[in-house]
Amino acid sequence: MGRPPTPLLSTDRIASAAMELVVATGGFTMPDLARKLQVSPSSLYNHVTGRDQIVELLRERAMSEVQLPDDEPDRPWADVVADILRSYRRSYARYPRLIPLLTAYPVNSTHAIHMYNVLAATLKRAGFGAADMLRVITLMDCFVLGSALDVAAPEEPWQAGDEVGPEFAAALATGVGKADRADDAFEFGLAVLLRGLR
Repeated sequence: MGRPPTPLLSTDRIASAAMELVVATGGFTMPDLARKLQVSPSSLYNHVTGRDQIVELLRERAMSEVQLPDDEPDRPWADVVADILRSYRRSYARYPRLIPLLTAYPVNSTHAIHMYNVLAATLKRAGFGAADMLRVITLMDCFVLGSALDVAAPEEPWQAGDEVGPEFAAALATGVGKADRADDAFEFGLAVLLRGLR
């Protein structure tokens, strides 16, 4: 029997199946992935080196949606950073269950490294030194990824019960029925973050 006209497996098919498993269950194992693709686990290793590489393929997919601004040296650095962080959040908000998986692996995605290069160059232009740059980028990651998770939270993420004090209850009441609560909180946080960095 000859080979099929199109290969049964490719890195793209493996990444797509892994992403489907992550979206459905929050993770994947090599045996689960092989089952989904109806191949033996050993067949996967003809196309990928292992789980680490698949995780980076998933990161690359998420990061490929991040839109970076054109190089405009006269544009205020905070505007450039704000645009990048909004796009970064939108990209990961599509795959919230991917975020915990990615944090367990070092970043090696071409798209991700390119985004960090642009952020670092923008921060250097703003006058940040190398050590502060690392702190700022880490802070931005924490803020953006946490906010992307918040997009997937229930419309009312906190349940108001008898133990909720009057101040917190009043705060919760302002979010009831507010469909854009997560977006509003992100924009507020982004403004606070950039104002603090200035």
